[in-house]
Amino acid sequence: MIITLKDGSKKEYAEAKTVLDIASDISEGLARVACAGEVDGELVDLRTEIDRDCELNILTFESEGGAWAFHHTTSHIMAQAIKRLYPDVKLAIGPSIADGFYYDIDSETPLTADDLVKIEAEMKKIVKEALPITRFTKPRNEAIAYFKEKNEPYKVELIEDLPEDSVISFYQQGEFVDLCAGPHLMSTKPVKAFKLTSLAGAYWRGSEKNKMLTRIYGTSFTKKADLEAYITRMEEAKKRDHRKLGKELGLFMMREEGPGFPFFLPKGMVLKNTLLDYWREIHRKNGYVEISTPIMLNRQLWETSGHWDHYKDNMYTTVIDETDFAVKPMNCPGGILVYQSEPRSYRDLPLRMGELGLVHRHEKSGQLHGLMRVRCFTQDDAHIFMTPEQIRSEIKGVAGLIDEVYQLFGFKYHVELSTRPEDSMGSDEDWEMATDALRGALDDLGLNYVVNEGDGAFYGPKIDFHLEDSIGRTWQCGTIQLDFQLPLRFNCEYIGADGEKHRPIMIHRVAFGSIERFIGILIEHFAGAFPTWLAPVQVKVLPISDKYMEYGEKVRAALEEAGIRTEIDTRAEKIGYKIREARLQKIPYMLVVGAKEEEEGTVSVRSRFQGDEGAKTLDAFITDILVEIKNRENRKVETEE
Repeated sequence: MIITLKDGSKKEYAEAKTVLDIASDISEGLARVACAGEVDGELVDLRTEIDRDCELNILTFESEGGAWAFHHTTSHIMAQAIKRLYPDVKLAIGPSIADGFYYDIDSETPLTADDLVKIEAEMKKIVKEALPITRFTKPRNEAIAYFKEKNEPYKVELIEDLPEDSVISFYQQGEFVDLCAGPHLMSTKPVKAFKLTSLAGAYWRGSEKNKMLTRIYGTSFTKKADLEAYITRMEEAKKRDHRKLGKELGLFMMREEGPGFPFFLPKGMVLKNTLLDYWREIHRKNGYVEISTPIMLNRQLWETSGHWDHYKDNMYTTVIDETDFAVKPMNCPGGILVYQSEPRSYRDLPLRMGELGLVHRHEKSGQLHGLMRVRCFTQDDAHIFMTPEQIRSEIKGVAGLIDEVYQLFGFKYHVELSTRPEDSMGSDEDWEMATDALRGALDDLGLNYVVNEGDGAFYGPKIDFHLEDSIGRTWQCGTIQLDFQLPLRFNCEYIGADGEKHRPIMIHRVAFGSIERFIGILIEHFAGAFPTWLAPVQVKVLPISDKYMEYGEKVRAALEEAGIRTEIDTRAEKIGYKIREARLQKIPYMLVVGAKEEEEGTVSVRSRFQGDEGAKTLDAFITDILVEIKNRENRKVETEE
């Protein structure tokens, strides 16, 4: 058999070999750090025997699949430690997740942070024991009997859901055996650095009808230094938590009276409206017109669009005049009705219609998270109707606009191309044409991208933009979705140059995604210290004492007259206290005014960027800050006083 490696080189063997055997043949060093394999694109165990020609990639911790196997092994080490310490605990599931793993357990006695310390200590013993990890299988009926004897009801339920002819795989390390499809490391020894990070509640199988289990989260690395760097990054993330900063900075609030429905406070509305002003400016510049469509439309529309069949569980519905209506979860059907409101010619295309539409989606209560996961949000939608010949140029135009937005805020990003999901509508030919068009546009732009198989929308393939924030986390925000289906379902038409009727092609796209979620990301990206153009309060005037309040008010009025968002601190507090308070509020500029400033008609400038910037005339300060705001500059913090 011939094995083709990732670099294109080939290995030839006369008999079957395991992935680990081949790794050892390549290099002993590679075998030592190998975590899993990838055979013809499928993630496999190091124990997997290969007996045919194939493409093989040996995965280390540095790859996604390798890290997945490493984290999965750590979850089993944690489960083994739990069973040693608390034998009566029932085990549910323990998968890998991004940056780590978790295990759901059923414990009659609630676990605490002290228990996590004990579990970690026991895990260290298991790693030190360097237990070999072996895999074996059982028929379904024997597997059920095995876990019934072990009194593990959650494992029994999982197996009972599998087909009767299933062969069930198990992994064993020492006395511990778990139901698992793998892959896993060869022993517990390589898991040198790990940390149990938190406890949470989680319903069994994600259903509120089931029992609430205890979920223990953790992470693991091959090196202690990498674990320490991760912990530092997570501590920084906690400081930047948009829920905490949103409350401290008076931006938004969440209330029990409306779970998942955010309230924007006055300063939050300034931030939101400033973003929307920018959105309108770049869209005018790029040839978009703005529309607004109703928040609620009747069932027939949603049946035509396909949402009633594909998305109904996530929609809020009501009855008006004995007719079913749905609150819109998406803006696109309304945009189509606007397109159909008058006859269209090829001369009208491309027609780029933007909409800042408020949409509602029913999310489970356990999935809600500040502004990041809500039940209503403003989607910065646009729908572009075009001819087939215009597809590539329009996609490139949208990608350029999204790039401009992310560059402004200092985000790096990567791109994914998502292809046809199982639950989709339309012909194979349409899907192939749509996917090829997106791929071709990305190639034209020279953008590197990853193909994300089966993750497209139900009506078409899409390009997703995943931005990276200032502490290295990624967020999916911008998206471009190509749609041949909705124009067909709604019978959209335009008159071509040949005088005949033709079907337009549609692009759905967002740049911010959800405005609310994007604000949450910005809060955490900037740690609440927004660039001056975006800051809800741009300048705080700080009179040294009540004697200079009148001059302070003149300064405030002049700034407000120039269009600069300004507050004045009128409290009878010492100036040092006022400066500290303004800094805690992340205000870009503080203007200290006292006897000297009043006499000379100046202001003493302190900034978040350079600390004490010295005295300036008020006119000079106004000129400088207006340039900074107009250019939407992102000044870097040079000092932390």
